[in-house]
Amino acid sequence: MANLRILITNDDGIDAPGLKILEKIARTLSDDIWIVAPEHDQSAVSHSLTLRTPLRISEISESKYAISGTPTDCVLAAVQLLMTDHLPDLVLSGVNNGANLAEDVTYSGTVAAALEATILGIPAVAFSLTTENRQPVKWATAEHWGPIVLDKVLKASIPEQVLINVNFPNVIHKSVEGIKITRQGQRKIFDRIYEKEDPRGIPYYWIGPGDQRYDNIWKFAEPGTDIEAIGKKCISITPLSLDITHNKTLELLKESFQ
Repeated sequence: MANLRILITNDDGIDAPGLKILEKIARTLSDDIWIVAPEHDQSAVSHSLTLRTPLRISEISESKYAISGTPTDCVLAAVQLLMTDHLPDLVLSGVNNGANLAEDVTYSGTVAAALEATILGIPAVAFSLTTENRQPVKWATAEHWGPIVLDKVLKASIPEQVLINVNFPNVIHKSVEGIKITRQGQRKIFDRIYEKEDPRGIPYYWIGPGDQRYDNIWKFAEPGTDIEAIGKKCISITPLSLDITHNKTLELLKESFQ
């Protein structure tokens, strides 16, 4: 593992505290660390690419770049432009300031960066910290448990076309109740569009989390899900697949169209 070349990125931006924590996690494995992250916050951009405007790449320091685009752009630029002499052996994304559980993974730029790496044939892990209700962020928990989780994941190996989604509970590291291997859950709680008014009396709209986004769902979570694990103050590790085909329906449709 000492010879690993690791690319780290995120969706919270190049100056995000979670990216600094992720660098510390990565450096427990290797000194060959590259950082390619968005210039600004790109939360909830999902797996989007910048197609209609040019990308700008700024070199911050040696092996550290900020890109005027999405997390997906960052991984693509790293692989096709910045690291062509020696491609990354591993991509780490995060540590996101906020959960990426259940349906969150479909919106998440953090998960999308890991998804892009997986498409490109590079093993990838996404890390998130489940912060809610303006609680103080327990970054030390991710810093403590991140290397432990990553070491075990890499020893188990990550299959092709699979990415690993890790969520930490927002508790002090000594209060973590264990590590659970989970499946993706369902929140059944949706974001809201809020109507506001600017100083000129013109309405505008803001998409934000609905009331009690996570407060009451822990107790109703299905067993074995990422949501249940976080509700029990455990770390959740969920393997996600590139293939999102629903095989049962596939067979039903084949029968219907015979």
